[in-house]
Amino acid sequence: MTIITPLYRIAACALVVLPAVSFHAAAQTAATGPAQAYPAKPVRVIVPFAPGGGSDITARRMSHKLAGQFGQQFIVDNRPGAGGLVGTRLVVESAPDGYTIMISTGSWTTSAATYKPAWDPINNIAPIAEIGYNPLVLSVHPSLPSRTTREFFALARSKPGELAYATPGVGSITHLAMELMVHMAKIRMLAVPYRSTGATMTDLLEGRTQLILGGLVPLQPHLQSGKLRPLAVTTARRWKTLPDVPAMAETLPGYQVESWFGVVAPNNTPPAVIGRLNAAVNRILREPEMKKNLESEGMAPSGGTPEEFNKRIRTDYERWVRVVKDADIQAR
Repeated sequence: MTIITPLYRIAACALVVLPAVSFHAAAQTAATGPAQAYPAKPVRVIVPFAPGGGSDITARRMSHKLAGQFGQQFIVDNRPGAGGLVGTRLVVESAPDGYTIMISTGSWTTSAATYKPAWDPINNIAPIAEIGYNPLVLSVHPSLPSRTTREFFALARSKPGELAYATPGVGSITHLAMELMVHMAKIRMLAVPYRSTGATMTDLLEGRTQLILGGLVPLQPHLQSGKLRPLAVTTARRWKTLPDVPAMAETLPGYQVESWFGVVAPNNTPPAVIGRLNAAVNRILREPEMKKNLESEGMAPSGGTPEEFNKRIRTDYERWVRVVKDADIQAR
């Protein structure tokens, strides 16, 4: 667990400054109510994935910026497991007071659709703001002759069930996005699940599996070196850092999958608290430094209202529920 503290807070001044701050906070609370004084103590930021990954890096950057906005600690707490559901449950069961929030990814909705927990991971959270999104990239091993998505679909139809795609786990966004493509393209393929992204990439690069629909950042060095060949991105339009790679929708009209990051809180968190956090996230996303950092992670900044983010979450979840049913995916 890492504590992220605003950079301008100087310990030597604490004895002089803190009484005045406490008096000011008490006066503000009396005048405007607790929600307007929020946060009056440190905020726990659940990250439902292990340290070091994309969601963890994004969460730490955003938590540092939130600490600077509010003058309070935003404490990152990694709680990995079950594709994000372990951490999500902690948030769902926390007091709805704004002092526990979560920074997660769209794979939380795929895990909810696949594993169908007894508790409700969708209706028991309150969306705050989307941070950003990025594409998945359909990438093949160079041993395959296909140089376009159309050629690949033709090859797959000529070898039903023979081509194998790699996925870092059943119910991951990589898995369900691929199954959506398979369904829409009317092809059959073999899914090979792994326990980690590292193992997935090892077998793919050695040609034991033939393709992946993976995140841009981990794939980028292999695309640049020629060890993998990009065929399509999953965003509605071509991605600016891969301008020569077509969107999947150019071959499969209507196909669109985006891997997103966002901030949520427990359901019934006061609207005023949600509003303060949403405004802060949107201000942070307008900062040139934050935009540059997100773009270095292959992400486009989003922002927007809680209502817009809520629509994104529910639309994705409902789609993944259909994919799990149509593909007869069994949780393991």
